[in-house]
Amino acid sequence: MASVLNVKESKASERTVVVAGLSAFPWNDQLLSTIVKIHFQDIKNEGGSIEDVIYPTRTKGVAYVIFKEKKVAENVIRKKKHSLAEKLGPMELTVSHFCEKVFSSVKAILDLSVFRNQVVLETLVMDLQRKIPALCFSPLDRNGRVSVQGSFVAIKRLKESLLLKANSPLENNRHFISEGEKWNRQSPRRSLLECRTSLESLRSSVPETLRSGEMLVLDTDVFLYLKKKSKLYESTLKKFHVLCQERVDGEITTICIKNAQDSSRPNNEKIVKEFIEKYCHSLHFKLRKESFVLEGKGDREKINIKWACELLSPRYLQVLINFCKTHIDIIGSSSDTYAFKKEVEKLIRQNVR
Repeated sequence: MASVLNVKESKASERTVVVAGLSAFPWNDQLLSTIVKIHFQDIKNEGGSIEDVIYPTRTKGVAYVIFKEKKVAENVIRKKKHSLAEKLGPMELTVSHFCEKVFSSVKAILDLSVFRNQVVLETLVMDLQRKIPALCFSPLDRNGRVSVQGSFVAIKRLKESLLLKANSPLENNRHFISEGEKWNRQSPRRSLLECRTSLESLRSSVPETLRSGEMLVLDTDVFLYLKKKSKLYESTLKKFHVLCQERVDGEITTICIKNAQDSSRPNNEKIVKEFIEKYCHSLHFKLRKESFVLEGKGDREKINIKWACELLSPRYLQVLINFCKTHIDIIGSSSDTYAFKKEVEKLIRQNVR
């Protein structure tokens, strides 16, 4: 199966676009690959000559389209909407610059032994596969552990499904997610808060006054962007008179939503949860992340990178710059993060001269 390595080895990353959303189409891989090629060759879609289409890839529903010219790739990305089959409904594709740090896939190891007394674990895994077909499950081992891989959205649905299923055993402080790690995202993990992603730690971290509210699980990068670059988050909490307890757990942030006033409408918590969830879902497909690794670099080079980021920050108001000890993350739209990183690299080269 083709992978991101094919693009790296061909040294064609600047002429490559990432096309997501293909899993929604009911065609076999070969036919879908041909249809994708025809679509992106069409001048009406800002397309042009194509060197190769890599599909399927390690990430379900994602293809890499390598153009012969960099300009064509940029034009395709600049076009806001791409759709392969309008007759099938509003199934739009997400097209972005090729980047090793695209929000593409998550890998998690689940300990399902907590459910052993409730259901046959093999049956549980089969039910989850039917419910969330976008996920890939490894064989279940004898200790009740299974490896799962898929998009963050699919993993989030899996976690929420298991949280609901484990609602009664929550008070027993049993763990069901023992380990999780991002796949195909090579930037260092955040050290905002180190703890085990488990039901016990999740419940113990939530104040007693919030435990009866709604719980929402988000990607940390998406949440930070929502909170720091969008006014919708704070304004929505105020509008519906709710409080949020936020817990950052490495790559995942958990939010507990609770009415701030006893007189508030009881369904306000659910309304806010659904609104934030839908908004973050749309951000998930729009945002991309680039990183500058500081670890192992000299002091002067670190200073130059930070200086360039700070200098450009006022010009890129929709880009979130997250300064960490070992790296700097840049989060925003595909075009903004791409342009920002290029300008930073240019400034650094000029400053060195």
